[in-house]
Amino acid sequence: MSTADNGSGIRSWSTEIGGRTLTIETGRYAEQAGGAVTVRMGDTIVFGTATMGKPPQGLDFFPLKVDFEEKLYAAGRIPGSFFRREGRPSESAILVARVTDRTLRPLFPSGMRNDVQVILTTFSHDQETFLDMLANVAASCALTISNVPWNGPVAGVRVGLVDDQLMVNPSIPEMENSRLDLRVSGTAEAINMVECSAHEVPEAVMLEALDMAHEAIKPLVALQNQMREEVGKEKSPWVGTAGDLELSQEVYEAVRDEVYAVVCEHTEREERGAAMRSLGERVQAEYAARVEAGEVDAEDIAVGIDKALKNAVRRRIVEDGVRPDGRDSVSIRSLSAEVGLIPRVHGSGLFQRGQTQVLTIATLGTPRDAQMLDDLGAMDSRRFLHHYNFPPYSTGETRMLRGTSRREVGHGSLAEVALRNMLPPEDDFPYTVRLVSEVLSSNGSTSMGSVCGSTLALMDAGVPILRPVAGIAMGLIKEGEQVAVLTDIQGMEDHLGDMDFKVAGTEQGITALQMDIKISGVSQDVMERALAQARDARLQILGVMQEAIAEPRAELSDYAPRITSIRIDPEKIGAIIGPGGKTIRGMQDETGAKIDVMEDGLVHVSAVEGNAASQAIERIRALTEDPEIGGVHTGRVSRIEPFGAFVEFLPGKDGMVHISQLASHRVASVEDEVSIGDNIDVMVVDVDPMGKVRLSRQAVLEGWTAEEARERDRGGRPGRGGGRDRGGRGNNRRGGGGRRERENDADLEIGRIYTGAVNRIEPYGAFVEYLPGRDGLVHISQLADYRVETVEDEVKMGDEIMVMLIDIDPTGKVRLSRQAVLEGWTAEEARERDRGGRRRSRGRS
Repeated sequence: MSTADNGSGIRSWSTEIGGRTLTIETGRYAEQAGGAVTVRMGDTIVFGTATMGKPPQGLDFFPLKVDFEEKLYAAGRIPGSFFRREGRPSESAILVARVTDRTLRPLFPSGMRNDVQVILTTFSHDQETFLDMLANVAASCALTISNVPWNGPVAGVRVGLVDDQLMVNPSIPEMENSRLDLRVSGTAEAINMVECSAHEVPEAVMLEALDMAHEAIKPLVALQNQMREEVGKEKSPWVGTAGDLELSQEVYEAVRDEVYAVVCEHTEREERGAAMRSLGERVQAEYAARVEAGEVDAEDIAVGIDKALKNAVRRRIVEDGVRPDGRDSVSIRSLSAEVGLIPRVHGSGLFQRGQTQVLTIATLGTPRDAQMLDDLGAMDSRRFLHHYNFPPYSTGETRMLRGTSRREVGHGSLAEVALRNMLPPEDDFPYTVRLVSEVLSSNGSTSMGSVCGSTLALMDAGVPILRPVAGIAMGLIKEGEQVAVLTDIQGMEDHLGDMDFKVAGTEQGITALQMDIKISGVSQDVMERALAQARDARLQILGVMQEAIAEPRAELSDYAPRITSIRIDPEKIGAIIGPGGKTIRGMQDETGAKIDVMEDGLVHVSAVEGNAASQAIERIRALTEDPEIGGVHTGRVSRIEPFGAFVEFLPGKDGMVHISQLASHRVASVEDEVSIGDNIDVMVVDVDPMGKVRLSRQAVLEGWTAEEARERDRGGRPGRGGGRDRGGRGNNRRGGGGRRERENDADLEIGRIYTGAVNRIEPYGAFVEYLPGRDGLVHISQLADYRVETVEDEVKMGDEIMVMLIDIDPTGKVRLSRQAVLEGWTAEEARERDRGGRRRSRGRS
């Protein structure tokens, strides 16, 4: 641990966490904020501020606001939105803000009503350091040295499990192979916040990780205490709950025993509620005259009654071991599970625990349905989505529907984390999976209810999950030294208790944790008891769920797309996509299937109708298939020349059938045997090094092998797939040549400019197909208007370049020049300057 002062009011402190240096600095930025710090690790910097305002009028709660500003400039990126600026917080930013809020909130003075805002901003992100726990520390530091009343400091750390070894403060790359992502916050005395994603980690390992995290927190807390002593501001006075505390205490004393009797006598929620309303109305009536006279406030009377109810519930639990609904501390409310209730959807599951009821709908999509992410996270997309909705009718209330709340984002994310590691790998199950949990009724732990409903929906949809997952919420009542750990808390116990500890997992281990508390922290013993009780409850719930559906369905829903995956050579991806996406769009329009091509050559074809997928796969294989010597294809005649017919034997691929190979008899003219558009059976008999294909129809008719066909190919050069004509004259590269073809050379014009594609590269130059079926040589000396060392430095196979035809020799070989086009030369000038030509250096080519 070290400190530094540069003499200009800027102070910094450093310490190590898990072998990496963390540096805190203050005095450089935002001097008007209540407290401002930067926290740095590596090249990641989070800027935190804490400021207190005046108390808003009429509030009966503490208006703490924690915001995490995820700036994409921190990673050198421009936002992808239309406005090219950050807008509404991303889901990841909301989750960081919630984790920080839950850490800070329990440590503010009870009853405080001042407006407090903590803003956390990413200044820099190195893609190796996680932001959430760094933000947690930044918030605590800003509050600690500020004028804001607060009972911190706290700190947060991450623990991973890599190669069965627990690791404090792992980097993002190190976490890629971790079975555990545990985030823990707390004071030097106790843990007060837990957030965790795990791959079936046993309870014993989880407890060890929690203890390791707490030990790592202590030095960070000590450092902040040192900061407060050196630069901390004096804490400002704060405004507490308004009201007549003496009146509230008077009402509490008057009704305490009666309220306790109501709690003992009425275990049904509705009956207890009715009895409490009757008691409240009677007490309000007793004070009605004083209220009308303005002597007292009806709200202060209600506060006294609420205090009596809280006291009665907590006292009955810790002293008598009986909860408001009559259960003991470990019992679960009645359970039920159903699947397949909703038609047309791909999967559905209904889970109910007491009065908490959640319906989850599963939808299977294609890889293109994955969500693209525009945030600072390591992932750029995700294929598993869990969305959680909490409508007002679920609690018998009304309110405006204003879009997804931060609470709904958080609960949805928790259930997603609980299930994520049980999904099959993308290579085995390439679907995008979306789950939507609709909370239909709520009385405690709807997030864990959504985990159970979602598991049912996944199995109903036929998603081959590794194992089913269930979740349960644990509670805590602590009165002095008396502690009660409660299994399956309901709404009242959550509201009046001290802890909400959610645990999800399989029969083999934990997959998710989340803990919120209202006291300063919980001990290791309490954590151990809570995890043990949660495991027992989880196994009981899994038993009920498996009675509804024992394993994932063997078949997907009739309405879900079927995805077939094939792997191709990544170099063939362009053949599927086509120019501007023309080929892939055409295949999708014609077959009705969706085609998703991955960069590694994995191709996913999806369609509800199996025939559509089969057609698309056949087309893809044809486009990417390499011609196999001896393979027989049915192809379409696409072009006719005097020396033979060109046949498209695979989509986008053609080869030449020499006139001598068109039939079992002598063919005088190609047109006598075939016409453009005819479908004929042909055999691949040769493929030359440039990929040009030689076909034979005669081989199919005669039943020859490819070798026999090559021996009998009177028009080809054995072993090279084409070349010399029937009379042995000519050695050009246009599929056969001969006198009739060379007569057409008279149509060629010396000095004419063509645009052609490079189809062969040799050390001495490039061959360019300047007309269909006709190519010529551009010598290396004619490739550019400067010296070219190697041909590949200037052009690649398939490049289109402009060339001038500068010469045709007596055998029909064509000489081209690119330099002539670039320099504006005439053909004669190009010939004179052709250092590789026959006039200047006859032997080079």
